[in-house]
This record gives sequence, C-alpha cells and structure tokens, in this order.
Amino acid sequence: MTKLLDGKVALITGASKGIGRAIAQHFAQLGAQVAFTYLSSVEKGQQLEQELAAFGTKVKGYRSDASDYQQAEKLIDDVMAEFGKLDVLVNNAGITKDGLLMRMSEEQWDQVLNVNLKSVFNLTKAATKPMMRAKSGSIINMTSVVGIKGNAGQANYAASKSGIIGFTKSVALELGSRNIRCNAIAPGFIETEMTGELDQKVVDEWRKAIPLKRGGTPDDVAKATAFLASDDSAYITGQVLQVDGGMLT
Repeated sequence: MTKLLDGKVALITGASKGIGRAIAQHFAQLGAQVAFTYLSSVEKGQQLEQELAAFGTKVKGYRSDASDYQQAEKLIDDVMAEFGKLDVLVNNAGITKDGLLMRMSEEQWDQVLNVNLKSVFNLTKAATKPMMRAKSGSIINMTSVVGIKGNAGQANYAASKSGIIGFTKSVALELGSRNIRCNAIAPGFIETEMTGELDQKVVDEWRKAIPLKRGGTPDDVAKATAFLASDDSAYITGQVLQVDGGMLT
C-alpha cells in the first residue's frame, strides 16, 4: 500500500519542537522527503534530523531565519538543489511576545509580525517560482483560533495570525489557475512545551470550555496538515481548517 505522502518533497519551517516537530515526524512516516528549518534550537534540530532518517526517507535540516527575506530565498534554492523539487510548504515558524496593548513595546509588535507574518510572505513568494514551473503545489500556513477571534494580551499575535488568513485566501485566488493550493490551519488549545508552563488550574479551565473536553495534541494538527498536503484534498483551497475540538463553535 502506498503511503499518503509517498514521493512528495515537503519543507516545514520551525520544526525543532511542538507542532512543527510533529508535522515533520508525521510527514516522514507517511513517506514524504522532509526538509525542515530551525533557528535557536540547534541541538533539537540536529536530533530531529537523525530521528526522521530512521523512517527511511530523505531528510535535511537547515538553520535558517524565515523572517529574513534573503535567507528565505536561499533556503528555497538550497532545498531545490538538494531535493530537486518542492511539492509542499508548511509555514509553521512562530513566536509569542504577549502583553497588554498599553504596555506593549514597538519591539514586541515588530518581532511577532516579522516572525509570524513576514516569514509566510518570504517563503511563499520564494516557493511559488518552482511550484509554478511544476504547475502543482500545496502551501499550508499555520494560523490560530486567536487569529479568528482575538485574545486579550495578544494583539500582536492575533494581528499576525489574522494577517495569515487574509494572505492565504489571496494566494489561493492568485495561484489556483496554476494548480497551486493554499490553505491555513487554525489550531486551538494544543498542549505543547509552551502550554506546559501554564498553571494547571488554567489548563483545566481551558479543557472544560472545549466541547471535546481535552486540549489538542501536536499530532492532531499534524494529521490535518498531512491531509491538506496530500492529493486527498486536491479540490480544497483558500480554506481555514480549525483544529480546535469545537472551541470556536
């Protein structure tokens, strides 16, 4: 039986931990050749490269800053040189710098917008060239339920994630005629290293408010991403898929 992503080359940004790491693992298990990026977590990035190679697929990790336009262009060139093609781009790199608007510094705003939103522009723009030549491709951008409903203390993060939705829909409209699809995934409360630092009471309150009565796992997001990366979603573009246990229903 062929695996869902057999023969596909996928690039995943920000894959050293959390959701990005789960996506890279899941893609490798499903037969994809995986290129991924990391920035500060060098050891974790190198570890992941070894881990994924165990699935018997071609894997390469790149230390690259997605928010830097030149580095993003070079990354796509490097991936093309190494793998020969690019079928799937997952824009997952992201950070938070939370704080109430009144106390938010310009730097906190700029950093989050740069890493979360400009990186999506940088890599999508660079990746469209090879995808247009191939007349196929699937671009998947990681947004958030916060980008749909907002969140107090996260004006910068919400703006960046909301921007990703508008960007995704525009790209879908522009590139549909070239058989390039562009969708977004909006995770809800996903339990990762980041949420592990929260107070247990806060986490329990979150869980209670979710119809499925649990937080999501990085795997829940990875499986939805694999669907949008695969030919099973060939007629789906310009959509925002909420992976949130019904939280925003």
